[in-house]
Amino acid sequence: MMITRYRVYSDHLQQKFGEKVYKLPINLPGTCPNRDGTLGTGGCIFCDAEGAGFECLPNTLSIEKQIEKNKNFFKKRFNARKFISYFQAFTNTYMCLDEFKDNIQAAAKDPDIIGISISTRPDCINDLYLDFLLEIKEQKGLNINIELGLQTVNYHTLSRVNRGHTLAEFIDALLRIKARGFESVAHVILNLPGDDMLDVIENAKIISALGVNYVKLHSLYIVKGTKLGNMFEQGLVELISLDQYIERVVTFIEYLDPKIVIQRLVGKGPQGNLHFCNWSTSWWKIKRRIEEVLEEKDTYQGRKFNYLNGKVLKVKNI
Repeated sequence: MMITRYRVYSDHLQQKFGEKVYKLPINLPGTCPNRDGTLGTGGCIFCDAEGAGFECLPNTLSIEKQIEKNKNFFKKRFNARKFISYFQAFTNTYMCLDEFKDNIQAAAKDPDIIGISISTRPDCINDLYLDFLLEIKEQKGLNINIELGLQTVNYHTLSRVNRGHTLAEFIDALLRIKARGFESVAHVILNLPGDDMLDVIENAKIISALGVNYVKLHSLYIVKGTKLGNMFEQGLVELISLDQYIERVVTFIEYLDPKIVIQRLVGKGPQGNLHFCNWSTSWWKIKRRIEEVLEEKDTYQGRKFNYLNGKVLKVKNI
C-alpha cells in the first residue's frame, strides 16, 4: 500500500469539514483586463476563449440555477451534503463592486454552501472587495478562499506569455488576502516555455515563504487559434517531455512547505481544438505516475523544505 507522500486536497477537506465536500463551478460571462484593452487584448498567449471555464454549465444560467443543477448532480451521484461555490472561469473580481456583491450574495444563499472560492488575477485584488468578503464570512460563517493565477514566479516568463502582471502584484494580493484571514490558492504551470528546473524550485520556495495555503499545478495545453497555438504551428515552441514534467512536479513537491495542500498535480484541457495537451495521456495516468515516482525515489512533500528562517544560522547551532 502506498504511503501518502503529499497533502491531498480531498483528504484535507474531509478532515476539515468532517465529511466529503464538493465544489460547484459557477460560470459567469466575463473578461479580464488582459482581454478588454485595459492592459492588452487577446489575453495570455495560452488562454482560450472560454477562460478556463470549459467544464462549466452555460453562463446564460443564473448563479442560483447553476448551483442547483450542480448540487443535485453531486447529491444523486455521491450523496453529497456540503458544497463550495466556485467562481471558476475568467477573472471574477474584475467587475464593479456592486455586481461583485450581488454575485457573492447569490452564491452564499444556499444552506448547503459552506464556502466560497473565487478565481481571479493578482492585479484584480482590491481592499473594498476583500472587506465585503470579510463581511460575508462573518455574517454567514463561510470559508473563503481566493485563487490567484500566478503561473510562474519568473517575471521574464510572465512578460513573454503576456500575463500583464509580474510577481509583485501576486505578493501584494496575497498579503492583502492573508491580512483578512482568507485562504489562498496559487495556480502554477510547471512547463511554461522558457522556465527551467531553477524556476520550478523558486516557485515552490516563494509560495512556501509567502504562506500560501493551497497550490494547483497545471500542465500547459496549447489551443488552436491562440497566439501560443500559432507559435506552435510555426515551430517556435519547445516543450519538455512527460518524464521531464513528472521530474519537475516531484522536485516542486520536495521543496514545498509540507503544510501546503496540493489541490491538483496536473490539469485537464478542453476537448478538441488542441495542438497539445498532457502528452496525449490521460491526466489520471500522469497523476498516478507522479505518485509512483515519489514512491520509487522514497521522497515526499517538504523533504527539501530547509531554506527559511535563517538557513545559514542553523549550522551554527543557535
